[in-house]
Amino acid sequence: MSLSAYVPILGLFALAAAFALFSVTVAPFVGPRRYNRAKLEAYECGIEPTPQPIGGGRFPVKFYLTAMLFIVFDIEIIFLYPWAVSFDALGAFGFVEMLLFIGTVFVAYTYIWRRGGLDWD
Repeated sequence: MSLSAYVPILGLFALAAAFALFSVTVAPFVGPRRYNRAKLEAYECGIEPTPQPIGGGRFPVKFYLTAMLFIVFDIEIIFLYPWAVSFDALGAFGFVEMLLFIGTVFVAYTYIWRRGGLDWD
């Protein structure tokens, strides 16, 4: 095994780094400079940002619960990818197992939905 097989990959990384550095360096000189108060403020999803107290304030527990639910359901959905890749090899057993898995995820989702875990007050 020779290192010459990795030359194209290193070249691609060098080209990507050069493009990134060029873009970051040239952008302030080429881009428009029309600053106003709205552009300099933090973007809050279309909601007018409100000043925070000096102590920073506390986030409600609902925020953290929603974030944890997102992570849990996101990880559960990631488990579908290997099943989809090897669907033919698993056969009927894999199909039944995935139906049970999706059913379990659906039961958890409806439980959280009924309890109001997805309502943002």
